[in-house]
Amino acid sequence: MGNGVRKGQVDFKRQDAEPATPTHLPPEGNQENKKVLNSLMSGALAGAVAKTAVAPLDRTKIMFQVSSKRFSAKEAYRLIYRTYLNEGFWSLWRGNSATMVRVIPYAAIQFCAHEEYKQLLGSYYGFQGKALTPFPRFIAGSLAGTTAAMLTYPLDMVRARMAVTPKEMYSNIVHVFIRISREEGLKTLYRGFTPTILGVIPYAGLSFFTYETLKKLHADHSGKSQPSPPERLLFGACAGLIGQSASYPLDVVRRRMQTAGVMGHTYSSILLTMQEIIREEGLIRGLYKGLSMNWVKGPIAVGISFTTFDLTQILLRKLQHSTNVER
Repeated sequence: MGNGVRKGQVDFKRQDAEPATPTHLPPEGNQENKKVLNSLMSGALAGAVAKTAVAPLDRTKIMFQVSSKRFSAKEAYRLIYRTYLNEGFWSLWRGNSATMVRVIPYAAIQFCAHEEYKQLLGSYYGFQGKALTPFPRFIAGSLAGTTAAMLTYPLDMVRARMAVTPKEMYSNIVHVFIRISREEGLKTLYRGFTPTILGVIPYAGLSFFTYETLKKLHADHSGKSQPSPPERLLFGACAGLIGQSASYPLDVVRRRMQTAGVMGHTYSSILLTMQEIIREEGLIRGLYKGLSMNWVKGPIAVGISFTTFDLTQILLRKLQHSTNVER
């Protein structure tokens, strides 16, 4: 079937076993659909696991980013402890439901888009089946992050609002959307969008670039085709450290713009927001506030995310292969 003449007995048996009507998609289309679905599922799980693991640190970082209080490890610990005493243990994960609503589609789209952009760029530059060179590797990551951010931005806005407000103000995700739309206008859901996109280009680009580069260097020098899970965690941690450090000031700016409506500020543009932060708090203490916490939180989250994605991909491929063998 499909590849010319075979030995009579084998061909005869195959013809007997072949159903009259095909029940499967063409192999190429079926394989591509499975690949996309695997990437979406693996990316969704990777984002959910990583963000849940660091949610208390993430919420604490946002609370410092949107206030004029000076950041220190001691003050961060005090804030976490006060939140625990006043609002309970699970309040440390306040806003995580909104994070999950955002991060699951965001991570699914980002990882899936990255796989597709790698394939497209590989075809364009003639690297089919091989690792991309550095520049296309960076572009693939940047495009993947930009695609995901554009499609899920309002959910990030809602998550930031829930992280910095008491639970009496917003009871759930839908309530946040309703109140913002009614009191501040639908346009507010995209406040901070420009710094987000400007920040995600170096962040996603450098994160994916670093992780893919470290995996390639590992394969070249160790002779092993795949790194071990601890090595993946380490490579992901390095990727997170570099990516988040490069884009951090824009992360602070977008958080200020996202939460301006509930924090008593009016930030109209990226430059004016930066100027006000620098004037009131200083360049380093303002635009890099909470970066030291991000150096703890970011590498953990990105390391878990990349590792979870890769291992889930491998597991799904093995399951599909075993299913095909049984058939």
